[in-house]
Amino acid sequence: MSSYSIVFKQEQAHDDSIWSCAWARNEKEGTDNIITGSLDDTVKVWKWTDDKLELRHVLEGHQLGVLSVDINPEGTLAVSASLDGHIKVWDLESGKLAKSIDAGPVDAWTIGISPDSRFLAAGSHTGKINLFGIDSGRKETSLDTRCKFTLSVAYSPDGRFIASGALDGIVNIFDITTGKLIHTLEGHAMPIRSLCFSPDSQLLVTVSDDSHIKLYDVQHANPAGTLSGHGDWVLSVDFCPDNTHFVTGSSDKTVKVWNAGTRQCVHTFHEHSDQVWNTKYNSQGTKIVSVSDDRAIHIYDCPT
Repeated sequence: MSSYSIVFKQEQAHDDSIWSCAWARNEKEGTDNIITGSLDDTVKVWKWTDDKLELRHVLEGHQLGVLSVDINPEGTLAVSASLDGHIKVWDLESGKLAKSIDAGPVDAWTIGISPDSRFLAAGSHTGKINLFGIDSGRKETSLDTRCKFTLSVAYSPDGRFIASGALDGIVNIFDITTGKLIHTLEGHAMPIRSLCFSPDSQLLVTVSDDSHIKLYDVQHANPAGTLSGHGDWVLSVDFCPDNTHFVTGSSDKTVKVWNAGTRQCVHTFHEHSDQVWNTKYNSQGTKIVSVSDDRAIHIYDCPT
């Protein structure tokens, strides 16, 4: 039984704040790739090997800062979105641009790749969630959240639902097959910058500037718990593949690990010197990566 500990720090990983990260394993290559997106307009691809990060590619072409990144489940493609309204699809092996999608002004605030790697969802300032075909690069459909500004989106791992979080604290859950809005959750009063489903798609976790974390039962949209412990905005959440734990990052500069069953915080990392914008697990649930306004990437060990 190992314990929670910091294993690696990449200081000055970017020239400006790092707002997003993603982690996926490419089974074909046998490599773990971490990608980071920064306000310095670059996306960096890192290989995690022998307990350290090795820079593979610097992906350039965005303007006005990279807000959101994701990697497909196979670990072969990355997507990045910028305030310039462009979504870029990258081939991770070559580091080459595969496609550039013009999503419209301020219309790619947050992005997520579907579990089958065919679509990407982008949240926009009009409130709509636009779904683009990754191969076609075209907008295939739009989901109307009836909210002003969609700050966060997440697919359920079973591919049935998309959840979105808005500036006004409203959470919407859509049925992907029908495109219909099935649940509206009003548990938060402030912006929801991140949300995620549990690996079994049964729970939805939402985090907000109100410094609270809320759990919902997806099927019935019932509140299943409110967790507090962060001293400021909660900016990110990611569920562990073990279906039991999740990790959050906050403006209070901490990274916290929670047990979804007991609703308790099981560990707090105080390693960052500025707000923590994003936190992600690796595919085995044995490590966590966090990125911050302090321009550093931190990797932590999780007990298994």
